[in-house]
Amino acid sequence: MKQLPGLDASFLHLETPQMPMHVGALHNFELPADYRGDFLADMRAHMAERLVLAPALRQRLVKMPLNLSNPVWVDDEPDLEQHIVGIKLKKGSGQAELEAQVGKLHPVLLDRSRPLWKFHVFTGLKDGPGGSKRFAMYTQLHHAAVDGQAAVALGQAILDLSPAGREVDQQRHGRVRRERSALDMLRGALGNQLGLVMDAVKAIPGTVGVLSQMAGQKVGDTAGGTVAAVASRLKGQGAAAKGKSVSNLALAPRTRLNTTVSDTRAFASISLPLAAINATRRKHKASLNDAVLMICSGALRRNFLKHGPLPRKSMVAGVPISTRAKGDTSSNNQATMTIVSLGTHIADPAKRLAHVLAATAAMKANMGAMKSLMPTDFPSVGVPWLMAGLSSLYEKARVADRIPAVANVTISNVPGPTVPLYMAGARMLTNYPTSIVVHGVALNITVQTYDQSLEFGLIACGEAMPEVAELAGHVQAAFDEFQALPPSVAAEPVAPVAPVARAAVKKVAARKVVPKATPRSGARSAAGAPKAARSAR
Repeated sequence: MKQLPGLDASFLHLETPQMPMHVGALHNFELPADYRGDFLADMRAHMAERLVLAPALRQRLVKMPLNLSNPVWVDDEPDLEQHIVGIKLKKGSGQAELEAQVGKLHPVLLDRSRPLWKFHVFTGLKDGPGGSKRFAMYTQLHHAAVDGQAAVALGQAILDLSPAGREVDQQRHGRVRRERSALDMLRGALGNQLGLVMDAVKAIPGTVGVLSQMAGQKVGDTAGGTVAAVASRLKGQGAAAKGKSVSNLALAPRTRLNTTVSDTRAFASISLPLAAINATRRKHKASLNDAVLMICSGALRRNFLKHGPLPRKSMVAGVPISTRAKGDTSSNNQATMTIVSLGTHIADPAKRLAHVLAATAAMKANMGAMKSLMPTDFPSVGVPWLMAGLSSLYEKARVADRIPAVANVTISNVPGPTVPLYMAGARMLTNYPTSIVVHGVALNITVQTYDQSLEFGLIACGEAMPEVAELAGHVQAAFDEFQALPPSVAAEPVAPVAPVARAAVKKVAARKVVPKATPRSGARSAAGAPKAARSAR
């Protein structure tokens, strides 16, 4: 038995039919032209063998007595007939039909009486080159179990480096442990909560120290220094050259994305060549994450110019930041969120790039301090009632339509494998991620590297942005624009912004509220699948 940490459990408490809290991906697969098997049956057989490597797929939720505190994970054996289902499409279907299926399936909540995952296998697709057989799969994994990096680790456990697959030691599976009694669960949970309260009290002095250090900084001077550094790299181009500061702390302009979301979803996907993106970003001394934000900025500007209205102020992105230690593949959530100004109000792409580089540099300066203030666990007695009630009230009262907007869009960049992978003998051609839209932020753009591509998955509330497929087309146009920019960046690196006092940060890190020591089950690839490429970010 393992009680969910506060961050993981929040994805359960906040979930409603209008705001499902699962993540996943749309995968396209290819098999040789002479393949005559049953791909759905092959997938089930493959997963039956790999479950031993994926503990997150072999556990279900059990509520605490009276729903007093966060639920716990208990061992369970999934029924693969229920968890891996087949969907037969009209013969000759393609990517547009698959994207429509994702839009239809994404709002369907996962059954909490079972392990929180489901795979939808699609047949009936148009053959590939040379008559190769094409199949697809849409995966759903609840965010309470995995974040982006944990999902990548899970994929590495399930997928192979060659069509032949690999031997899996089934002895690691072990037996399903007996579910504990309600009294035992309550006793263990209350002990855990007491420990968390004590940890929280111990962390107060260090937390106050970091907050006072951050409050003492002059935000304008910090941002201005960053902008000046970027301006020197851009040879005087853009707003930065005129001494205008870029701050990520301002509220976002209200757009049609800042609304209460419905139970409809629209999904679109696009792949960009990774080598070309890396070559382009290096011309401008930008990271891959900078490039993603620049491309998304250009795509959003085009979309809002056409469908309107384009805000006069810069749109703002909510950007998840992983707090996961290198090599940690635990099936849980270890992330925080920051915001970045996108410069969508700037028509000139060179000036917009200057804005994005300045905004990301300012964001990175204090991220170390912010990470130390973001616990993944905290006391949860009474929290399930409180959060569920507030989430329902927030939705019914349409609060998101009235309060100031913090961000307009969520943009997440998840490092993934840069080699081709296989499942049930089929080569995985694409890996388009799907994620969450929430009340007040009706668009999510998640990006992941796979093989030689950067894979974009765009999902939106179907009422707030039904034209999300057009936005995917604008992603291509924005990349072409970025690629066409002359290499205007000088060789000088960006001068770092003065960070919050490191001593205070370390003090908080040492006292940070963390979960009680419990065995965390991670998914590692028995084949030694490549680790996520992090250096480019």
